[in-house]
Parts: sequence; structure tokens; C-alpha cells
Amino acid sequence: MKFYTVLSNGQEVVTLYDEKSDKLYPLDLLGINAKTLESFIIDSSEEELEGLQNIDKTQYENGALLLQDVIICAPIPRPRQDVICLGINYAKHMDEAVRFHEEAFKREAAWPIYFSKRVNRAIGNGEKVNSYPGLVDSLDYETELAVIIGKDAFCVDRENAYDYIFGYTIVNDISARNLQTRHKQWYFGKSLDTFTPMGPCIVTKDSIAFPPKLNVRTWVNDELRQDGNSELLLFDIPHVISELSKGMTLQAGTIISMGTPAGVGMGFDPPRFLKSKDMVRSYIEGIGTLENEIE
Repeated sequence: MKFYTVLSNGQEVVTLYDEKSDKLYPLDLLGINAKTLESFIIDSSEEELEGLQNIDKTQYENGALLLQDVIICAPIPRPRQDVICLGINYAKHMDEAVRFHEEAFKREAAWPIYFSKRVNRAIGNGEKVNSYPGLVDSLDYETELAVIIGKDAFCVDRENAYDYIFGYTIVNDISARNLQTRHKQWYFGKSLDTFTPMGPCIVTKDSIAFPPKLNVRTWVNDELRQDGNSELLLFDIPHVISELSKGMTLQAGTIISMGTPAGVGMGFDPPRFLKSKDMVRSYIEGIGTLENEIE
């Protein structure tokens, strides 16, 4: 199943997408009171999801929406917590990052790098990324598979990690490399407003084989820059959920962005950073495409 948050008649609406009819069905139309997709994830049960999977939507045709008639928002526009991110989680990306700035990116291969990304509001498909002239001189893209936690997870064994997943989405971890490397930590350079494009939807875990082996690609102005696969993660989803939950509760609705493959702007010689009017297209197999222009 695919869930979208859309703007219709000036209001955010949580919807279930039906591929057969190519229509969006507001959850309140289906008898589910959910003001946000995040609140639905927190409150929904496996039984409720199964019910939605099998519901006869023909009786709700009059209230259905069309994708072309709405504005697609980030599926979780205002996460209640920072997004948890993994740095340098693909081998080839580690190589290119170290070439760009060894001091900032060299790491111990035995342990993952975790950092958080402040998100006042995640932007959706079609929204613009602020390039911050005068503050940022090295704007970069990072297309990443993101995992959405479906129920509170604490002390989870890796063998049981799948049970705690609600689904997946795309995050473009926009990065200001000069801020990221200057401050010797990554929080500021990753957290400027508009630096978290997300979407276009959340796909439930049952729609994708586990562990995910999905093509991850990025185009900049129709030029393919990143072409990887989530099969190549250095630290996979079960490892991450298990390790983090040993010491912290991963609350339902938590977003974990799993890192990016090689091909980011800083990896080229010379670097090829984003500039105003560039169009960035982030694609992950089975989820969709997220497009954002640089302002």
C-alpha cells in the first residue's frame, strides 16, 4: 500500500493510493480519523492495515481525489522528532567522501555513523530547496532509503526488526558541505530549512521484499549522478534498528534515513555542487520519484 499526504482545498489530507484506479482515498472517508500520517502510523494496528488492504473502495468513489488535482506534500511534513541518519553507509560513498575531506569523513569501518537532522518542515515533491547564497557555497544532494518505524521499539533483536517497520520512503539528505565540514559535526550543515525533501509517499513494508534490494538513483538536470542499490548498505536495517534500540526507544513514526550511495556532488573532481535552477530527481525502486528544484 502507498500512503500520501496531499494538499487539497488548502488542507492537508492523509490518503490511501489505489494503483488500479489511480485514485487517492482520504482516510477519513474510509472511516479512519487520522489528522496526520504520523498519527495514523502511531495509532494503527496490523489488523487495521489488513482491513485497508482488502477494503472495497468502489463505494467511496465520490470522495476520491486524483493526483493531478492535489499538491503532494512530504508524507510526514512535521516529524515529532529529528530524523535519524546514517553517514557513510555505502563503501564507494565512503571512498569519495574521504577524498573530498579526509578529516571530516574518515571513520572506523566497524561502527556506523549516526547523526540527526533537524526538520522544522519536510518539503514535498515539487517544492524548492533554498540554496542560501552567502551562507552555503557547496550544496549537495543525497538520495536515501528511509525506514519508518511502526511501533515503539526497545531492545529489539535483529531477527525481529522487520516486525517494527511500518514502511519506507525517500529522503534527499540535502547537505551544505562547507558547514558540515567546518563545524566538525554534521547537524548544522544538514538541518537548514528545506534541506529534507521527502516522499512522494510511504510504501508499507509488505509491498517490498525484505531486506530491501532497491535501485537508488539521482538525476541532476537529467544527468544520472547516483546509481546504487540498497543491497549494498554497510550496516543494514536490522542492524540499525537492533543497535539503536538497545539504548533508546525508537518511537512509532521515527524516520531513519539509511545513507546514500556514491555519486554525490563532492565525489566528482572537481566537485559538482548544486546551483540555482538545478532540478534534482531522487528515485527509489518500488517507492517512486521525488523532484525538487534548487531556488
